[in-house]
Amino acid sequence: MKNSEPETFGAHSRRTFLKSLGTAAATAATAQVTSVAAELEKVNIEKVVGPNAVPVTLKVNGEQLRLLIEPRVTLLDALRNYSSHTGPKEGCDRASCGACTVLINDLPVYSCQKLAIEAQGVEITTIEGVAQDGKLSKVQQAFIEKDALQCGYCTPGFVMSVTALLNRNPHPTAEDVKHACAGNLCRCGCHPHIVQAALTAAGIEHAAKTEVVNHA
Repeated sequence: MKNSEPETFGAHSRRTFLKSLGTAAATAATAQVTSVAAELEKVNIEKVVGPNAVPVTLKVNGEQLRLLIEPRVTLLDALRNYSSHTGPKEGCDRASCGACTVLINDLPVYSCQKLAIEAQGVEITTIEGVAQDGKLSKVQQAFIEKDALQCGYCTPGFVMSVTALLNRNPHPTAEDVKHACAGNLCRCGCHPHIVQAALTAAGIEHAAKTEVVNHA
């Protein structure tokens, strides 16, 4: 004869056990919904900025730069068109050539892809801030010695990328240099000389590779 008493798990019946599981799931779901709602409310109450010009303060090469610009203005445009920092160049304007590279807290960043309003409260270094007291840095001097430039348009971006590399890795290999400069493009084809310049700046001896073509 089948027992009419409910199956038990310790001191709890099957029905009580299943009800407790449902209650726990409902409680967890409610907590999740409440959390999402709180986050949405937080986003919705954030202050809307723009579209008109707003005050923006940038710290560029150790100095405060106070501007009145629209929130849509990129860091590159703010530097070039609203101040005297014209070292970063506008090449592709789509994060492909690296001519606009600056350092933000010592990390290389495409300034054409970052809004100026988002670059507040950080240390920004442009090519103008690399030389100290009118003296070229080791990287800048090496670029000159190794003839690592032709038209020079891309050079500021390469200098910034190499400077960032040597700041975090004082003794790089040629492969390290190539990797660090992978986001920079030299249309003049100076890449081999740029690698030599980076190694020279790091004080690493290297042999320049020269290809000899014999014409029959």
